[in-house]
Amino acid sequence: MNLALRDLSFDVRLGDSLLNDQFPDLKADYIIVNPPFNVSQWHPEDLPENDPRLFGPKEEFTTDGNANFMWMQTFWSHLSNKGTASVVMANGAMTSNNKGEKNVREFMVNNSMIDCIVRLPDKLFLTTGIPACIFILSKNRDGKDGQHRERKNEILFIDTSKMGTMESRKLRVFTDADIDKVAQTYHAWRTSRASAAKYENIDGYCYAATLEEVRNQDYKLTPGIYVGTEEVADDGILFEDKMANLQATLQKQFAKGNELQQKILENFNKI
Repeated sequence: MNLALRDLSFDVRLGDSLLNDQFPDLKADYIIVNPPFNVSQWHPEDLPENDPRLFGPKEEFTTDGNANFMWMQTFWSHLSNKGTASVVMANGAMTSNNKGEKNVREFMVNNSMIDCIVRLPDKLFLTTGIPACIFILSKNRDGKDGQHRERKNEILFIDTSKMGTMESRKLRVFTDADIDKVAQTYHAWRTSRASAAKYENIDGYCYAATLEEVRNQDYKLTPGIYVGTEEVADDGILFEDKMANLQATLQKQFAKGNELQQKILENFNKI
């Protein structure tokens, strides 16, 4: 429906994409996808032993409890030699210790498949308020295309959890400026062109981690582990003075609360 509304060409085929790849010969330069999160009981035991999408034995690289990383293996298999995929994924995929999921995540890190992880804020979806993340996978990380630098030993982490504007109580939206900021950060990090903006780590927002740093964190990919917290601006007020002001304000609020409580009791007595 989305493709039809936007007048884009498409080829839709009915079937079980997890167990029976509907496009086995497809190789794409770009993949943008939001697969169903946390699909359980999808019966990976029914996969053929030689399924070309799998990174290894299906007993080690799948789990019946969650298909998130089967989707990852599927999309990776469909990238061309210079392809890049952007996959919207449940947050749990960044840290899951389930054997079938963590094995895939470790394999992807160790084999330099992950270009960037973006943590998203909550309330971005109309149908659910849960936060999600984006895995950017790339086969174009060796810097040999003349446009991008070699980055096989790095993963860029971006935390957008504090970005966006609440359009309603239940829906957050990214402004064009928000989207441009994230896109420019990613492109500045991976490009080698002299005209590109220089990338810099920013506390609380972005950090380029080495694969060794990721291994030291037990292959956890949550951006907050790496970007840290943003620097708080120094307002020049001594801590002791701030504490004294807070105590004075709190005492006034206690006194006001006692006064209101007394008035409420007096009004009850008049009833």
